[in-house]
Amino acid sequence: MTTFLYNRINRRELRKRLECSAETRTTISFYRYTHIPNPVFFRDHLYGLFSEIGVLGRIYVAQEGINAQISVPTRRMADFKAALDSISFLQNLRLNIAIEDNGKSFFALTIKVRPKIVADGIDDPTFDPSNCGIHLDAEAFNALTDDPETILVDMRNHYESEVGHFQGAILPPVDTFREELPYVAELLADKKDRNIVMYCTGGIRCEKASAYLKHCGFKNVFQLEGGIIEYARQVRARNLPNKFVGKNFVFDERLGERISSEVIAHCHQCGAPCDTHTNCANNYCHLLFIQCAACREKYQGCCSNVCREFSQLPASEQQRQAHYHSFYGKRFPNAHFRSTAEMPLLSDISLEKA
Repeated sequence: MTTFLYNRINRRELRKRLECSAETRTTISFYRYTHIPNPVFFRDHLYGLFSEIGVLGRIYVAQEGINAQISVPTRRMADFKAALDSISFLQNLRLNIAIEDNGKSFFALTIKVRPKIVADGIDDPTFDPSNCGIHLDAEAFNALTDDPETILVDMRNHYESEVGHFQGAILPPVDTFREELPYVAELLADKKDRNIVMYCTGGIRCEKASAYLKHCGFKNVFQLEGGIIEYARQVRARNLPNKFVGKNFVFDERLGERISSEVIAHCHQCGAPCDTHTNCANNYCHLLFIQCAACREKYQGCCSNVCREFSQLPASEQQRQAHYHSFYGKRFPNAHFRSTAEMPLLSDISLEKA
């Protein structure tokens, strides 16, 4: 039997299959910084292992390591762990298990070879990513951040922290991790002797971020081990105080899992309290934004009247207009929007019609 190393089924069909499936699945994320001499060979080997088990998700492989967000058939978790243990540098791996999980987080298996598993923009041969900060579990994190002299920094993008974050954290207004590293280093340049605590979704960005701050001369750098996902699990398991408010943004079909009952964000169209992310139903826009149920019905899942009207056109006419007017990034917003306090509501945006 031939084993194909890429998905060969239409993604719409895969999505339909997943939605109709009653199979119980477990959503997991993991990473490991380690030297992989031949990422292409490793990628193909991993695809063969995981596809046989029924793993779905998105995995990046590079010479610096592996970064994975996946779902596994729950009945095959033992097989999945055995597959990991068959690879020497993936043994004893910490797995971040999703807090809220409907089993519909991914519908295809995609493994890509990348220059880095986390794009950081660092081009300094003296930078050592293994020289990272001190890891904190949930209890130690709570204790250290209780100190008013501790500086807490969210190392995620603004659209992630908009729907949920730790109390008292600095929330950098950035779109990418590569922007955030120099931003945070400059922001805290006169505080290199203070305790700096960093956190992110699952811990992978903080491994680099904490090492980068140490590289820049910061003395006391800490990071939340396992990120928000592991923190939420430990808080529930140990009955600890929960310092996270709102939702944890996740990079899969769910787009978020609730950590606390507070809703701290607002609909980007009407301003009503809401923390539900979605992508604009107009595929030529596909803007990631926050939309309440009422606006979802009003705009038919689109970010604006322009996109709603455009999405109702026949596919051939959409393609013709998109090509003629070079819509990508021009006709439609096609960008992450900051909080409604900083940016206009999407419903207020006036765009030129075709």
